[in-house]
Amino acid sequence: MTRLSRGLAQGASIVQESQLEEGAGDAPSSPGGNRLAYRLVIFDFDGTLADSADWFISMTNEVARRFRFRQISDDEVAMLRGRSSREVVAYMRVPAWKMPFIARHTRRLVSENTSEIPLFPESPDLIRRLHAAGVVLALVSSNSESNVRKILGPELEACIDHFACGASMFGKSPQFRKVIRKVGARHGEVLSIGDETRDIEAASRTGIDSGAVTWGYARPEILKAHRPTFLFNTMEEITRTILERR
Repeated sequence: MTRLSRGLAQGASIVQESQLEEGAGDAPSSPGGNRLAYRLVIFDFDGTLADSADWFISMTNEVARRFRFRQISDDEVAMLRGRSSREVVAYMRVPAWKMPFIARHTRRLVSENTSEIPLFPESPDLIRRLHAAGVVLALVSSNSESNVRKILGPELEACIDHFACGASMFGKSPQFRKVIRKVGARHGEVLSIGDETRDIEAASRTGIDSGAVTWGYARPEILKAHRPTFLFNTMEEITRTILERR
């Protein structure tokens, strides 16, 4: 995995422009008076805020042996990063009925190894700045809430307004809808940010804007092919997009 601090391009590639829903009220303002582009931002966790892709990859064949699906080589790992999430699952021949059991086992492994899964160095500043600006922050993840809170630590977890964890691999859109209803946000006021094609698909099904980050699991070209609203190359680009648009 390429870490966030290596090889990041400059500037965000805006793949698709999206406007607030017709009839929506004014966007909320930051403490400095700037109108925020989004009232609610929903983050994925692993590969987006947490530098966990290498750890998950290192555990893949161990989990494959336990649940009897296809093991992969290093060359195959590199190849699969250029495929969609659904293609990865199909390639590894993971039966759908096994996925809940695999997810439960993987969450347990994470809970035993949280010290090996750090946040990206820029994640704390991103979370603090958005929270201080009055953005409602939510975290929707396939990981468990206890794992996510432990990796975030007390200060940062207090900045997250809503946790919706333990989502199935392709079941994030119902969690998005629950969070949006709790916040009372309009769909045009919501941005979802993740590192995989399934995050873009879930946002599209929910009818909200999506931001794909290039420092996680999937390669930038496969993310771009799925047409997210924004393609983010740095966390600073996320902050600028949300806080500096008027």
